[in-house]
Amino acid sequence: MKLTIWLNRLVRLIAVLSPIVSTGQQLNLETIQQKAREHYPMLEQQRLIDETEHLTLQNLIKGYLPQVSLNAQATYQSDVTSVNIPIPGIFVNPLSKDQYKAVVDLNQTVFDGRMISNQKQLQKLNSEVEREKVEVELHKLKDRIQQIYLSILLLDEQTKQADLIRADIKTGYKKTEALVNNGVAFRSNLNSLEAELLKADQRKIELMASRKGLIRTLGLFVGEALPINVQLEWPNKIEVVSKIKRPELKLYDKQTLLAVQQKKLITSRNLPKASLFGQGGYGRPGLNMLENQFDWFYIGGLRLNWNISNLYTYKKDKQIADINAKSADLQKETFLLNTNSQLIQQKAEIEKLELLVDTDKQIIALREKVKTAASAQLENQVITTSDYIREVNAADQARQMLVTHQLQLLQAQLNYSTIAGY
Repeated sequence: MKLTIWLNRLVRLIAVLSPIVSTGQQLNLETIQQKAREHYPMLEQQRLIDETEHLTLQNLIKGYLPQVSLNAQATYQSDVTSVNIPIPGIFVNPLSKDQYKAVVDLNQTVFDGRMISNQKQLQKLNSEVEREKVEVELHKLKDRIQQIYLSILLLDEQTKQADLIRADIKTGYKKTEALVNNGVAFRSNLNSLEAELLKADQRKIELMASRKGLIRTLGLFVGEALPINVQLEWPNKIEVVSKIKRPELKLYDKQTLLAVQQKKLITSRNLPKASLFGQGGYGRPGLNMLENQFDWFYIGGLRLNWNISNLYTYKKDKQIADINAKSADLQKETFLLNTNSQLIQQKAEIEKLELLVDTDKQIIALREKVKTAASAQLENQVITTSDYIREVNAADQARQMLVTHQLQLLQAQLNYSTIAGY
């Protein structure tokens, strides 16, 4: 009687906690992964990269504008230039030892060796490299969401199997109960089946509790509270492709281009620069050094500047850039080698699991026949309750293996797709 009471309580508890109802919201893997991507904080890094690139380019463009500077100085010197040649009728006042000058310098670049242009291109490539790094992290997120999603699918299938084994045990329970009521079977046989029913209900409670935790975790990643009764669709058939489209490949390509652009910038840095300049000011003395008074003045012209000392490190700087480019290429080759190796292993795993699934179906068909026969034998008291439970558990185990292998096959296919970059 106590077992029956506890059984009824567990059934009511399952009814309350049951996560699978026909009216539940339905979601698929692609939708979940897209929502998780949109909510992932790392995605905000993309916006910051774009903003930084825009501001940096705006600053670089201003290098084409005239460069203006204001300078002022007041000095006192121990001696000044003087004219001590006696010339009849002419007297030159000596300069004051305290002198003052305020000038405005104006410089307009005419030729910068494509320095600004190459800096702009370098900044764009830097931003592209940073974006690809974010994409690599987002690809890892996709794989993580996939693992949680498949874990929930496995729990759903195991819950269905728990319902099936409970139905089988319930069938045996009813037949044994009739035998007990007719006085041809012991009460202990019925108690054994009641205990198995309780075990099946306990198993379902554990599965539902685990599912609830995973659903909450999934909701955390997508940024919304998913209903406990949400239903997850099985992914469509996954095509096994051979081409690799991982974001890491784009990252290595961008790093190679970045190194090439650095070489161009090194070349620009070592070219001569030409600019127009102008200077206007007010001071004492002015440009006429023979007049010891405050005066306005200006000067303008064309300036050529070539920092030859940069040539000291020119060759080594370009060699470093070549090494960086070669390093990126080697990283790409290594990544492709490792990725292709993973794809080969994953493809072999897929082929193995496909064979196991086919074999599982054959085993289930045989186990179902044995279980059906055991049910009839239990009713006719040819076998014991323990024998019947054993056959029910064997059929359940066969179904569990099929579900496990099916989920493993799906996971292997999805892993193959993820490794390939799809």
